Amino acid sequence: MDTPYTPISCSFYDELEALATTRQPCQLVYRTQPDSPPVTYQGVIADLFIQDKVEYLRLTDGFTLRLDNLLAVDQKERRDVC
Repeated sequence: MDTPYTPISCSFYDELEALATTRQPCQLVYRTQPDSPPVTYQGVIADLFIQDKVEYLRLTDGFTLRLDNLLAVDQKERRDVC
């Protein structure tokens, strides 16, 4: 994706960290393009990392997603305020 990265809120990042730490399966809802329909994906967060100043998550199955593409995790909507 060539769009500038928009950091997610601290509280939403904390939710992701908790899921990664406890290895709880979760449901991700995301969108990779502004006008595309939301996609749902199930998995276990294995890693949260930064690459080229962009935050990502990686699931145990290798699926990787930019955090600013997330709309919700386990029905908790992403907030853009820290």
